[in-house]
Amino acid sequence: MSGHSKWATTKHKKAAIDAKRGKLFARLVKNIEVAARTGGGDPAGNPTLYDAIQKARKNSVPGDNIDRAVKRGSGAEAGGADWETIMYEGYGPNGVAFLVECLTDNRNRAASDVRVAFTRNNGSLADPGSVAYLFTRKGVIEVPKADGVDEDTIFMTVLDAGAEEVTDEGEKFEVISEATDLVKVRTALVEAGIEYDSAEASFVPATKVELDLEGVKKVLKLIDALEDSDDVQNIYTNFTAPDSVMAEFQAED
Repeated sequence: MSGHSKWATTKHKKAAIDAKRGKLFARLVKNIEVAARTGGGDPAGNPTLYDAIQKARKNSVPGDNIDRAVKRGSGAEAGGADWETIMYEGYGPNGVAFLVECLTDNRNRAASDVRVAFTRNNGSLADPGSVAYLFTRKGVIEVPKADGVDEDTIFMTVLDAGAEEVTDEGEKFEVISEATDLVKVRTALVEAGIEYDSAEASFVPATKVELDLEGVKKVLKLIDALEDSDDVQNIYTNFTAPDSVMAEFQAED
């Protein structure tokens, strides 16, 4: 029975990965549709749409899905939903701060999904403004590690464009700037021939809460529960953990 059990476990993991991939595709397509509706369907004149398409392509979203999302958002094709952005604030295990950004066509469903995820995973929703002040809106660009591309090279490339810092995040570098300088910084990277995976306005925490292994498990369980909702688009937290703790977590997973 051990062989059957192992096969079943592998199948379950693949199903979970496929489900997450499907949800990721849906979120990326939703981003494209909203960007096209807000700023028009021409990526050359709509930087937000350009970056949404770039991120979708980097994550292997089929071209037909991208094209249809642009057409729905710009009104060239019928079928676009009336998406509404809602931000929820809360605290997770160990006092970790959460901002949960939803893009939904059903406000009541989104609120219910978020509330249930928090209450079932040692968290709680907070009043508007009580958590948001811990975060600042910034431009965040993810640059994959590659030969000839190091932290200093990237920083010198983007410094004059308005970048504030470059951080080493393990498998990638993160370039942080003011949200208003995002396009200039992204353009500087492109002109220097440095590839990037995503460029978008994000919420960056001013201070972070460091967790041990048990804390990481609890917080990531809450994140998984939130991501199960089709309405949840982005989750921002202020937790961090030593590399040794994350390595231990991945070894157990």
